[in-house]
Amino acid sequence: MAFLEVSDLSISFKTDAGWVESVKHVSLSVEAGKKLAIVGESGSGKSVTSLAIMGLLPKRISKISSGHVKLNGKELFDEEVDLRKDLRGKEMAMIFQEPMTSLNPLITCGEQVMEVLMFHEKISRKEALSKTIQLFEEVKLPRPEDMINNYPHELSGGQKQRVMIAIAMACSPKLLIADEPTTALDVTVQGEILDLIDELVHEKQMACIFITHDLGLVRQFADEVVVMYRGELIEQGKVEDVFTNPKEAYTKGLIACKPTLKTSAYRLPTVADFLDTENVFVELPKKKAVFGDVLLDVQNTSVEYVTQRSWLGKPTKKVVAVSNASFQVLKGETIGLVGESGCGKTTLGRAILGLEKTSSGHIFFKGIDVTRLTTSELKKYWNNVQIIFQDPYSSLNPRVTIGEAIVEVMRVHNIGESESTRRDEAIKLLETVGLSGGHFQRFPHEFSGGQRQRICIARTLAMKPELIVCDESVSALDVSVQAQVLNLLNDLKEQFGLTYIFISHDLSVVKYMSDRIVVMKKGEIVEQGDAEQIYESPQEEYTKKLLSSIPS
Repeated sequence: MAFLEVSDLSISFKTDAGWVESVKHVSLSVEAGKKLAIVGESGSGKSVTSLAIMGLLPKRISKISSGHVKLNGKELFDEEVDLRKDLRGKEMAMIFQEPMTSLNPLITCGEQVMEVLMFHEKISRKEALSKTIQLFEEVKLPRPEDMINNYPHELSGGQKQRVMIAIAMACSPKLLIADEPTTALDVTVQGEILDLIDELVHEKQMACIFITHDLGLVRQFADEVVVMYRGELIEQGKVEDVFTNPKEAYTKGLIACKPTLKTSAYRLPTVADFLDTENVFVELPKKKAVFGDVLLDVQNTSVEYVTQRSWLGKPTKKVVAVSNASFQVLKGETIGLVGESGCGKTTLGRAILGLEKTSSGHIFFKGIDVTRLTTSELKKYWNNVQIIFQDPYSSLNPRVTIGEAIVEVMRVHNIGESESTRRDEAIKLLETVGLSGGHFQRFPHEFSGGQRQRICIARTLAMKPELIVCDESVSALDVSVQAQVLNLLNDLKEQFGLTYIFISHDLSVVKYMSDRIVVMKKGEIVEQGDAEQIYESPQEEYTKKLLSSIPS
């Protein structure tokens, strides 16, 4: 008998036009000790289904149109007695996708785990503290004794996600729903976390629902898979059966658009290519790259942070985030910057942009030392060097239309002769990234994640930069949208003669995008060279470890 049974579940949301059904007649089940993966694009109903199971949907704007959910034989949709209030945290738990919005910014990470333990386990504060440190060790957080006193903003994205996982697993729930639990994690930590979940599932005989857009992880981790499309369940079965013999065109598209270490085509296929039967996708080989002179030269660059000071204000403790990093970037080249969470990738990227102060070394852009620039000189420098951030939603002002967000950049940097010229240029940029002039007056919340990332790319292009730092710019996107954005970045590189520094923990994406690879470990560059050569014949053990962790 299945531990969790969902039958004929339909969910509706209230809109200006009335109630709209977003999940339609979904039925699925998970046995104790088994892992079910739910895959599909953003908006397919994956997370909404899981929130309904947990009883976390907003009541005023949502309702269960039909269906039942049973946990170990207990009906959870009983209107008279809402069992989920007592079951959440102890019998059923959820790992949310975005840890920064899920963690309380005013409470230390340790306190947030201890709160769960003391409430459900009825143990003393001392016992809760000891168990919290143990949980932090299990989820591979560094310096767990120190981490319990850190606030969420003091941790990296991957570390915050590990705190969320510790909270969810604190009471060893019988049902664990993991909604994109490894999105912000590098491949090695991702593997360790999945191994940990897998171990708990088998030891505790937990039922696990695993929601992800990474199909490589599904094949490696799950027992069965459910494919959702526009709120409907269109295909399900054992993982190996679905992957080796997908029946639906949509499923075939999801599998095909994820780049692998063997992908060598110029363009990635998208789901639309499989759904559009009139157009046949043609695989084009990559063109031989031609590079120019040295555009960026990073020489023995180090970045340090003071973590503790004396009562007189003198530094007594420092953390070295980047240590003596040296590499060059040629004009027209894409450099992949890879390594585990906390290795210094983003810090080095920010130092190149002049957003982080270096403690030693030099960064030359076209012969000019960026580390010596004044504030006004940095403003001119940013005309040439820009960044695309990981989270497009938090990168955009929710109160400003996307058109104004692009025009504002040009206005601040004195680009364009007049407001009408800037507006025309903004519309042209929106069309360049696959949107339309009609989107100019819309706000960020009216777009999907992939569309918002396109808007951020358009805003970046408004500066007419020569070098763009892509900091995990596709990691939060589902595979089909990711393929679209990667294709767009390659097209723009050719169209505008751009140079990229591509920072990512997804090594298959880095391999697809990059001409050369720079590998970082604990703030140091341990290996660099031609992308094909490093992937085929890595010299360092650390690089070999990273490559062996990539899901098949």
